[in-house]
Amino acid sequence: MAGSFCKGRFFSLFDYKTEKYIVAKNKKVGVLYRLFQLFVFGYIIGWVFISKKGYQETDEAIQSSVITKLKGVSITNTTESGLLVWGPEDYVIPPQGEAVLFVVTNFFETPNQKLGYCAESPKVLDGHCRDDKDCKKGKMVVAGHGGMSGRCLRKDENSTGTCEIYGWCPIEKTNRPQRPLLTNAENFTIYIKNFIKFPKFGFSKSNVLQTTDESYLRKCRYNEELHPYCPIFRLGDITRRAGFKFQDMDTFGGSIGIMIEWDCDLDKGDCHPRYYFTRLDISGCNKTLTTGFNFRHTRYFKNAAGESYRSLFKVYGVRFNIMVYGKAGAFSIVSTAISLAGGLALLGAGAFFCDLVLLYLIKKGEAYRERKFEGSSLNLNQTNKQKSTHEDNCVEDGEEREE
Repeated sequence: MAGSFCKGRFFSLFDYKTEKYIVAKNKKVGVLYRLFQLFVFGYIIGWVFISKKGYQETDEAIQSSVITKLKGVSITNTTESGLLVWGPEDYVIPPQGEAVLFVVTNFFETPNQKLGYCAESPKVLDGHCRDDKDCKKGKMVVAGHGGMSGRCLRKDENSTGTCEIYGWCPIEKTNRPQRPLLTNAENFTIYIKNFIKFPKFGFSKSNVLQTTDESYLRKCRYNEELHPYCPIFRLGDITRRAGFKFQDMDTFGGSIGIMIEWDCDLDKGDCHPRYYFTRLDISGCNKTLTTGFNFRHTRYFKNAAGESYRSLFKVYGVRFNIMVYGKAGAFSIVSTAISLAGGLALLGAGAFFCDLVLLYLIKKGEAYRERKFEGSSLNLNQTNKQKSTHEDNCVEDGEEREE
């Protein structure tokens, strides 16, 4: 008998079990369920497949290379520097053509600095003194221009003076700029060459128009509609697209972000660059003390006697940050199946919600519960007793057959 029991359990593994459904004649709940189904199908078709392209496999690990080149010339004439002609090799820092670059629009020059002794700037608080004791020899001036010599330089005994320092003298001028010196800077052009690749699909492309016209890049300027594949931008147009005039930042400088977005649908062959521009050195439209951009750099030289000199430049200008991001998508049967299964799983939620309405929110919910849930009064002991009785009967029948 044990063998028959195990054999029965084994063959029961191949039984197919199906659910039992109860048809509830309630039009309100039926309409609610159909509306939920329409919402789910609309979500699957409209949002998952059309809007989000859930049938595609995507690659967001974009590989990018950016090369920049600026062109334009401007002339300045100052007391310190005289008449100068500024080309890209002078006003672009660094000049290697990277994705982050700085374009000089204004500057202050402190020419012919030489190592020696001179008075610290009165604007440096740590350099103030009343007597020589305040200027300890060899001590470096905090936020200053050199080391103290031990002397306090004052106009008279009742005034506050500044410590004498050893450094590059004369010290830097600290005037506030009044107007830009490279007045033609807004007409400079920047050539942005961008190569991208999506390694998952082995797809690569450039933002430069593929053409045999050799004069195209010399005469084109970027335009969203007319020349979307022209990579040459006028600086004044870049700041305008960022929502500002170039004159808002050519005196004290600024920072502009250039975003290049690649949203590629490889099934349709649609892969075009889109450019976005924003100003980064301000919060909203409010200017603060941190607005603008400037830094210092020097140019060293020696005179005929071999003495070392330098010219110190405090330069103001526009810093450009070029950022590339994007994704590519192509059809995938696996992505399609996952998106479809996830959407259809919501239909089960609709049935669960409608069951809650029938069970607990309508007047005849108790009658529906009685039909949906069937109870059994049999307990485990009764079941075991019936099983034992059945086995005893089988034994008795076997004995009778033997007789």
